[in-house]
Amino acid sequence: MTDRNQYFRLEVMRGKNLDVPSFRIPVGIYVSIFIDSKRCWKSTVGELLSDSSVAWNDAVTLSPRGPKLSLKIMASFENPPVLGRGEVISELEISWHELCERGDEPFDLYFSPIRDVQPSLTLKVAVVYGSGIHHHTYVGHMRFAKYIASENLNVRATELTEVLKHFQFVLEQCPVNHPHRAAALTNLAWARLQGYILKDLQDIDLTISLFRDALALCPQDHPNYPFYIYHLTEALTRCPTTAASIRETAQLYHELLPLCREGTYLWSIAIGDNCIGHVIRECNNLPIDVSDEGIHLRRIVLQLCQLGHQCRLDALTKLAKALEVRFEQRGSIDDINESIQLHRDAVSLCPEGHPDRGTYLRSLAVALSDCRFNHEGKSHDIDEAISLHEEALLLHPVGHESRDRALSSLGRAILYRFQQCSGISDINDVSRAINLHRETLMLRPLGHPRRDTTLNDLACALVVRYRSVHTGDDLDEAIGLFRESLLLPEPERRRTRSLSLALCCRFKQTRIKKDIEEAIHLCQRSLNALPSLHPEKCLGYMQLQTAYLCRYQVLRNAADLSLAVDNFGLASRHPTQGFPQRIQAASSWVVTAESYCHESALEAYAMCFELLDGHLATRSTTISRREAAAAFYYTRSLPADAASCAVRRKNLLKAVELVEQGRGQQWSLASRLRTPLEDLNSTNSLIAQEFLKLSNRLSNVQGFTGSTDQATVDGAEKEYRTLTKQWNAVVAEIRNLRGFSRFLLSPSYKELQVAARRGPVIILIASKYSCSAVIVPTAGEPHHVAFPGLALADLEKLKNDFAKALRHAAGMRQEDPRKDLRVLLRAIWKEIMLPIVNILQDVLKLPPRSRIWLCPTAAFTGIPLHAANPFRMNADCPGKVECLEDIYICSYTPTLSALIRARRMMKTRVTPTFVAIGQSQPGAGQGTVLATVDTELDEVHKHVPPNVRFTNLSGDEATQAGALEALRCNTWVHLACHGKQDHDQPYNSRFAMRDKPLTLLDIVENNSPQAEFAFLSACHTAAGDKETPDEVIHLAAGLQFSGFKSVIGTLWAVDDAVAKHVVEAFYKKMFKEGVMDCTKAALALNYATAAVKKEVPLEQRIVFIHIGV
Repeated sequence: MTDRNQYFRLEVMRGKNLDVPSFRIPVGIYVSIFIDSKRCWKSTVGELLSDSSVAWNDAVTLSPRGPKLSLKIMASFENPPVLGRGEVISELEISWHELCERGDEPFDLYFSPIRDVQPSLTLKVAVVYGSGIHHHTYVGHMRFAKYIASENLNVRATELTEVLKHFQFVLEQCPVNHPHRAAALTNLAWARLQGYILKDLQDIDLTISLFRDALALCPQDHPNYPFYIYHLTEALTRCPTTAASIRETAQLYHELLPLCREGTYLWSIAIGDNCIGHVIRECNNLPIDVSDEGIHLRRIVLQLCQLGHQCRLDALTKLAKALEVRFEQRGSIDDINESIQLHRDAVSLCPEGHPDRGTYLRSLAVALSDCRFNHEGKSHDIDEAISLHEEALLLHPVGHESRDRALSSLGRAILYRFQQCSGISDINDVSRAINLHRETLMLRPLGHPRRDTTLNDLACALVVRYRSVHTGDDLDEAIGLFRESLLLPEPERRRTRSLSLALCCRFKQTRIKKDIEEAIHLCQRSLNALPSLHPEKCLGYMQLQTAYLCRYQVLRNAADLSLAVDNFGLASRHPTQGFPQRIQAASSWVVTAESYCHESALEAYAMCFELLDGHLATRSTTISRREAAAAFYYTRSLPADAASCAVRRKNLLKAVELVEQGRGQQWSLASRLRTPLEDLNSTNSLIAQEFLKLSNRLSNVQGFTGSTDQATVDGAEKEYRTLTKQWNAVVAEIRNLRGFSRFLLSPSYKELQVAARRGPVIILIASKYSCSAVIVPTAGEPHHVAFPGLALADLEKLKNDFAKALRHAAGMRQEDPRKDLRVLLRAIWKEIMLPIVNILQDVLKLPPRSRIWLCPTAAFTGIPLHAANPFRMNADCPGKVECLEDIYICSYTPTLSALIRARRMMKTRVTPTFVAIGQSQPGAGQGTVLATVDTELDEVHKHVPPNVRFTNLSGDEATQAGALEALRCNTWVHLACHGKQDHDQPYNSRFAMRDKPLTLLDIVENNSPQAEFAFLSACHTAAGDKETPDEVIHLAAGLQFSGFKSVIGTLWAVDDAVAKHVVEAFYKKMFKEGVMDCTKAALALNYATAAVKKEVPLEQRIVFIHIGV
């Protein structure tokens, strides 16, 4: 007899000479081992090979029950065998003792011969002693089966105790790193779980912990890994439901499903109503959570709800709503765009006749009107929203339980359109909204939970009509409705602010002081009821400033204006309110301060720029920053208006600082991650390295936020926010170092004046308040140049006239005089550039042919200031009259910081290399054939110094990837191809290549710190963005940002047939002395445009501008 704690691990490795006695061809061969008359183990069915052998490599652990065991080699004619066991090939008995004597090495066991051939099995035996874990595991399973089958409570309690004792013993014998520990944890946990389900155990937390430990021990590529996940989900779904357990379970199922092959038993169980179905329903019942984790959970739930799932509609709506709320808090247009698409998907699942179609139509309409339209103000959104609301109302006829909601939503949307779309406003819309809200109020009698909302909506509509037609009855009724709404239960803050606004309106009409005093008191009471950091305090401050400002407008007490301004400041600085609301508050502060000439105006402008900068910094992609900037359309003129304000207050230094702070914010944000660190490195190398590491990681993660995979985007955005916090902490640490207190802060005038080291920079300010210029000299105070006869409207007309003149010139012959263009260039000279030249010559004593840099803002962008010319308009005035480019060498710069950055990067220079990129036959849809491109490249090559490595990239080689690599690897670039400025999405502005376009976004993300010069012989490469002109987003600026210090671009379309003359003259002058010096580019361009007057028409000479050093 064997020891009762002795076990045999028997490995059936292979068989030989396995002939079937009946000569029948088997499907496969298997081995049966009989321990006793009741217990039998079967191996897997192995395929019989041509040499009559089979390989199994199967194993089992056996507990002896008697002196012998029996082995049978079986032939199966079905796989798996379903009818009988098959045919016996051979069989034998062997004692356990004999097995023990075989040792640990493989051995052959021979069976009785069949037709003179002796079958054999190769086996391996290992005897297991000691811990008894196999025995205890076996006994545990046996007793667990009895426990589950028993209906006697006393027997069941005893069996469970024994089960847990055996499994606990096994676990204790399997310490950390033991190969069977995960299985031991799972056996114990599963027994405990069943005990909990059958109410024989009370504790579930320990069970969950055991399952978690088991999962942690199992490698993800292990075949049992899905089962470990499933075990944990089972425990989590059985425990008391919490938000945390539901989130964890959903995440586990999201991980489990891809690991389960469709059709398997585990897959069928996992997708069942009691598993994933239960989790989806519980998740959909959770409250809205707009944290990164909350949004991620909603995405997981939606992915679990495959098409056709009964909960998919609910999952779409819940994710859409969460994104709406996050949009309201953070102002990311990406969130509301995705929310709207999700609502559209929900509507598509509700075809005509679906009982809930009206509800989902209304949800989509609300997202369009209340969210995106209120943020961007685009009329097509509100028009679509009203159309959807009207369709929803038709689906909710009189008597429908949701008719009140349909009426209310339509009324609000119509009122939004009237308030914000001034071009299509119709007072009848307000009356219609009022009627809709009156009908809603009838459906919401006293006691209705939303009656207060309807009272408020109706009152607000009446106030709007009062402001338009000044009907006193409307205002009195509105105040009465507001008061009635205040009698209803909390929350009342919004209604209090609305009543305050109505009282302010009546005070302006009647001048009854008690109205304005009540309005102020209501606001103060509402504010006092809120905790100091409550987000709604920002709205409370804004309403209180409205009341103070109203009283000031009537009574003209300066103290009220000061109180209004104080509340503007409090609202703008309120830390827990999102950037969008605070930007609106700061913008209103600007308007008020300008309107009443208040001393806080410059502070208000600075606050606007600070908030806009902070808002853009929350955007993790280049394109999303531009969209965020464009959404605040009312801030587009702020940089020029701020500079104008400072000029009007005789503070020219502040004018320079503010215009720099407000312009090019998107470039400024991106450039912070590419800041040279020489000085910092010599002061504190460790912190410099940490800053550089975080900057690089921030730059890299931006690429993933543009992914089409939403899970990747979510992860990247979360990482971006985490890295941003770390980056800001390091920056704060750097600013504590001596000499670095202003590290990456908006530069002071002294710091900005470095831009004028090689020649004065002229900032041209185009504001609705005044148009003028500020000259930043090489040394000393800035100089103001007034344009008394020039208003913003004049500049806009000048730009429009220029566009017409260019279109007219495009159809003219080369020899035809460009009279319209000459008149306009003469106006630029007389009204703008002559007063500047006078200061440069008479005050600054700037020598002729010196370099100057033009930095235009707002409406000045796009005007060819460099081409200003006092053309003689008749023959009575003999002699040559000098134009601007005869007097000075003109360059442009997007901002002073861009010029400083380019000069700083000149410190690191490498051996120059030149690449000429040309594409005469771009890919489909990118433009027509350009016949002279190849000739132009040959002409460029002719002038490049012979000691400089030259590469010609054209034809099939001029692809998007090839061009990008060429920009990265060469210091000098000439690019001849089609260029296009995309006015809708400027970062999609592009150069046409053979396969696909090379976009501005490609260029911006391509860091080329060693690059020096680029000549862009293509159309519209310096044309700029109409929506955000002060951001200076164009191809030439993108190349400068990517590393090129000196760039030649174009303001409008280029005729390649004549542009080649400018190119030839430019390079002839540029390389006359055989030296590669990019700082000579402005002089060479000045020479070239003068040298080709006979060959090139006026509009094609002045199209080229120089940007940079």
